Amino acid sequence: MPIARLNDHDMYYEVLGHGEPVLCMGGWGTFAHDNHHHLARGLTDRYQVIVFDYRGICDSTDDPSAAPTMELHAADAIALLDHLGVRNVHLVGLVGIGACVCQVIAARRPDLARSMLNMGAWCTVDDFLRDQLEMFRWLHRDAGFEAFQKAVTLLSFTPDYYNANKDRLLGPNGGWKELRGRYEAHSRLIDACVGFDSSAWLHTIRCPSLIIHSGLDQVTSPRTTRPIELAIPGARGLLWDDVAHVVAGKEQKIRFANTLFDWLSRAS
Repeated sequence: MPIARLNDHDMYYEVLGHGEPVLCMGGWGTFAHDNHHHLARGLTDRYQVIVFDYRGICDSTDDPSAAPTMELHAADAIALLDHLGVRNVHLVGLVGIGACVCQVIAARRPDLARSMLNMGAWCTVDDFLRDQLEMFRWLHRDAGFEAFQKAVTLLSFTPDYYNANKDRLLGPNGGWKELRGRYEAHSRLIDACVGFDSSAWLHTIRCPSLIIHSGLDQVTSPRTTRPIELAIPGARGLLWDDVAHVVAGKEQKIRFANTLFDWLSRAS
C-alpha cells in the first residue's frame, strides 16, 4: 500500500490506470481502498487516476497541531502531485471539500491544473450551509455516528432514491463510513469547510473550468455554485435539475460519466 510522508503527515494514495493524469477528490470520504466503484465508470480505463485519503481518514495520519484549513488539504494534494512528478492534471472535485481543494490548487499552482470540474461546491459559506455543517458536527459528537449518517444521507439524496436504497445507504457499509469512530477527524474537516472562502481570488483561475449545478441539492445548490461559474473567467456551467448533492442511480451516473469524458477530451 503506497504511503508517503508529505506535508508533515503520512498520506495513503493510489494511482490507477494509464493516460493523462486525473486527480479525483470527493467529500468526507475517499475514492481509494474499496471505493473505486464510486469513480465514473471507465475512468481508470482511459486515464491515470490519482486518489488519496484525507488527513485522519482511513490510512492517512494527521497532525492535530496543524490548523485545519482548505489550504492545508490543498497543500497535501499538491505535495502528492509533486511527489509523483505529474503536471497538467485534470482536477475533478465533487461533493464539497474535494471541489474546494481543486479551486485552491488551480489558483495557487496553475502549472498543475490542466482543467477543473467542480460539483457540490461553494466559494463562500452562507448561514444555511454553515448551520448544516455545524449540525453535522454536533450530531456526530452528541448523538453518535449513526445520527449524523442518517441526517447527511437524507439531505444528500432525492426522496425516491433514499426510499428505494435506505438499507444500502445506512449502516456499517453505508455512506460516510470512513468517519465512523473518527469524530475528531470529521470535526477538523468541518473546520476546513466552514472557514473556506475563495471569493476574493477565484477570478485568478485560468484553467478551463466546468461547474455543474445540482437543482435538487439541499446542501450546496445553484445558490453556492453559480457564483463560482460567474467568478472564473470563461467557466462553463451545466444545470442538472433532477440531481441532488450526490449523483445517484444508473441514469445519473451514466450522464455524469459521459459529461466527464466529454469535458476531459475537450480540455486535453
